[in-house]
Amino acid sequence: MKVNGLQAEMQAMKLEAQNTTRPATGQQVSSDFGAVLNDAVKTVNNLQSESSELATRFDQGDRSVSLSDVMIARNKSSVAFEATVQVRNKLVDAYKQLMNMPV
Repeated sequence: MKVNGLQAEMQAMKLEAQNTTRPATGQQVSSDFGAVLNDAVKTVNNLQSESSELATRFDQGDRSVSLSDVMIARNKSSVAFEATVQVRNKLVDAYKQLMNMPV
């Protein structure tokens, strides 16, 4: 996971949000949020796949893969997965709060 790329993407999203002149409809926000969430899950999946592939290559004796590479990839995928779980938990809590609101 490239931190600089992620930071640049977040800054671009911030600028885009600041430059919005017309209000977004609920459907636009929903589709944008869904796309961002989908991209995040795909990124986590890719990190886990890369980690698994590196571990397999190391286990098979590939000399181009070091143990430190495998451990770094594992930790990156673990942190990304834990962050995804935390976001999911927050979304579920927010949904529960909305459902419990009196109308």
